[in-house]
Amino acid sequence: MKKKKGMLLLALVLLLTLLAACAPNREDRTNANTDEGKTEKTEKPEELTIWANDEEKQLEAIKKIAADYEEKEGIKVNVVAKAMLDQLQELSLAGPEGKGPDLFFQPHDQTGNIVAQGLAEPLDLSDEETNGYSKAAIEAVTYNFDGKTDIYGIPAVIETYGIFYNKDIVSKAPKTIDDLLAILEENTDASNEQYGFLMKPNDLYFAFPFFKNYGSYIFGGDTGEYNTDDIGLNNEGSVEGGKLFQSFFGGDKIPASTTVDVVDGLFTEGKVGAVINGPWSIASYKEALGDSVGFAPFPTINGEPGQTLVGVKSWFVSYYSEDKDWAKELALFMTNEENLSYYFEVAGELPPNTNALESIDDPIYSAFAEQIKHGVPMPSTPQMSQVWEPMNNALQFLAEGEEVQSVLDEAVQQMEDNIAASGSGQ
Repeated sequence: MKKKKGMLLLALVLLLTLLAACAPNREDRTNANTDEGKTEKTEKPEELTIWANDEEKQLEAIKKIAADYEEKEGIKVNVVAKAMLDQLQELSLAGPEGKGPDLFFQPHDQTGNIVAQGLAEPLDLSDEETNGYSKAAIEAVTYNFDGKTDIYGIPAVIETYGIFYNKDIVSKAPKTIDDLLAILEENTDASNEQYGFLMKPNDLYFAFPFFKNYGSYIFGGDTGEYNTDDIGLNNEGSVEGGKLFQSFFGGDKIPASTTVDVVDGLFTEGKVGAVINGPWSIASYKEALGDSVGFAPFPTINGEPGQTLVGVKSWFVSYYSEDKDWAKELALFMTNEENLSYYFEVAGELPPNTNALESIDDPIYSAFAEQIKHGVPMPSTPQMSQVWEPMNNALQFLAEGEEVQSVLDEAVQQMEDNIAASGSGQ
C-alpha cells in the first residue's frame, strides 16, 4: 500500500512539473500588469462562460445570480456544470485552445497549484472592492509568487468547524477545552457505545487547534508567503498540544480506531454528546436530532479562542480569458452581499461577505460566523500536499499512546524529505 501511494505521489509531482513547464510566460504577464502596460477595459463582450461546481443546489443559485447579471449588463452568462476536482486539469488543456471559461471555481488551498500552472490572472482589486469580505477570506486567496504578492480569487464561500452537541446529553456547550474533556469523561460508557465526545484521531484539519493554540504552525512566514523550509509541527508548543490531544484518547475515552462514519453514525443515533464538524453536516444532524442539535465555537485552549483552519472557495479569473476585466466584475457581482445572502439561502454555504454572514438569523450559523473570526486559512502552497499524510499518521500514533516528541519529529522529517524529493521547496 505504501509503495502504491508513493508511486501515485511521484506521478502527481511529475504531472504538476509538466503542467508548470507548459505554463504561460510569467514575465509577459507581469509586464502586462504594470501601470505602463495596463490597457483600457475591453469592449463589453456578448457572453462570458463560468465553470461552476456541479452540485445541484449550488448550480441552482449560481444560475439565478447569472441571470440577474445578464439582465443588469446585457451579457449572456454560460454556466457550465463541472466538478471542482476536474476543473484544473481540463482548464490546462482547454485554456490554450480558447475553449476554457472566463471564471472557474476552486478551493483556496489549490491557489499554489493554480499559480504554478499559470491558470489564473492576478487581480487588481481596490480597497473598496475587498472591504466587504472577511479578513480570513482575503488572506486565503492572497499568494506570493516570485516575490510578488497578489490576490488571485474572489471569495464565494467560507468554511470552518466547531462543536456540535446533543442538548439531551450535554446541557451546556463547552467553553474551554477542559469542559470538553469533562464532557467526554462524564458521559462515556464504551461498553454501550455511548460517548461524551468523539472525534476521528488521524485528521490534522480538525486537530489543528489543539496544536496551534500552543504556538505550533504548519509553515513559517505570512499567509500566502510561506517559508516551506520552516515547519513548526514539532516545536515546543506542538509537543504541548500533542499531549493535550493525546489526553482525549485511550482507556475509557475515545477509541483510537474511531472513523468519521462512527462519529457521524453514533452522533445521529443520539449516543454521543459532542463532535467536531463543519456546516456541511448541519442538514443531516438536524434531520436526525431536530431541535436537540446545538453548535458552539471551538472551545478556548491555552486561554485563547480555538484557532481552526478555514477553507475558502473562490472564483478565479482564467489567464486565458479574453475578457478578464468583465470576468472580474461578474465575480464581484456574484459575491456581493445581496447575492451571497441568496446563495446561502439556496445552497446553504456560508458567505465570506461580512455583512451577509453577520445577518444570518440562525444560532448555529451565527456561531460559525463567530468561529470564522478566529480562523486560520489552510496553507495554499503546493508543499502542503506533503504535510497531510505524515501528520495524520502522527496523530494516529499519538492516539495510540506513542511518545509525543519522537512521533512529531519523525513526521516533520518525512515532510521535509518529501518536499525535497518533489523539488518544490523554497
